[in-house]
Amino acid sequence: MKIWKKIVVAAAILTAVGVSDLSAISGSGVNLNLSPEQPMGYENLWNRMTRKLGRGIVNVGCGALELPIRVFEVNFNEGGLAACTYGVLSGIGYVVVREVVGVVEILTFPFPLPGCPNDIQGYGPGYGPILTPEWIVTPETNFFNIFYTKGAFVD
Repeated sequence: MKIWKKIVVAAAILTAVGVSDLSAISGSGVNLNLSPEQPMGYENLWNRMTRKLGRGIVNVGCGALELPIRVFEVNFNEGGLAACTYGVLSGIGYVVVREVVGVVEILTFPFPLPGCPNDIQGYGPGYGPILTPEWIVTPETNFFNIFYTKGAFVD
């Protein structure tokens, strides 16, 4: 029963942090008033934190998908021999990077990373993606039509 009390207290603290206005704290530099040009999911600090946590979970859980994606990209651009050598080695490197970045994003999701590069989409200081693309499988890297079906997009 004591564990439930700890879970409830932790949830209450995270909720309070997520909905509080950190712009009132001097020097925080976090702008909670986002302009319409900013992407969906970044309306408030809680959404920024949960998106960062979600990216970290996806990076850790699905980081191994970088290997076949890199092999396929190299095969498409440079041919089969390059895919068998350079594509595999590049894929292994990207798997390691994706996993490490995922762990960093999971551990640091409640607060912005100082010095994190601000991207052009305006995610806010410290909450933007460390790697590009933000997600492992995007509509551009959905080579075998598994995650995004062709019918889901309007041409």
